[in-house]
Amino acid sequence: MISLTDSQKIGMGLTGFGVFFLFFGMILFFDTALLAIGNILFVTGLSFVIGLERTFRFFFQRHKAKATGFFLGGVCVVLIGWPIVGVVLETYGFFLLFRGFFPVAVGFIRRIPVLGSLLNLPGISGLVDKVGESNTMV
Repeated sequence: MISLTDSQKIGMGLTGFGVFFLFFGMILFFDTALLAIGNILFVTGLSFVIGLERTFRFFFQRHKAKATGFFLGGVCVVLIGWPIVGVVLETYGFFLLFRGFFPVAVGFIRRIPVLGSLLNLPGISGLVDKVGESNTMV
């Protein structure tokens, strides 16, 4: 079993609450306050989980400058008060930042009994394979 430090446990909780607030803010017609709280909790939780230095190195790599700009720019736009535009920018930046992780996640999900058989259906399988291929090219 994986052992987590206390700060990593706190970070997991903060990240979970951040995702909850982001989801809840979108359900409530892009409520600016909930989205702002969710963004702050998500980024804070991420820094608690992997550490401040590694978080800084992850976001501010030269080849991830565009993705970081879109993600953090989206956070700022949400904080300014344009939640729909900010969420679109954040989502695009999030997919650019974590595109290397998507093939790993799809491979993991394919090993889960029910979800794996759903991902192997004819229409979904081709779409999932294209997502995995386009993400490994960079």
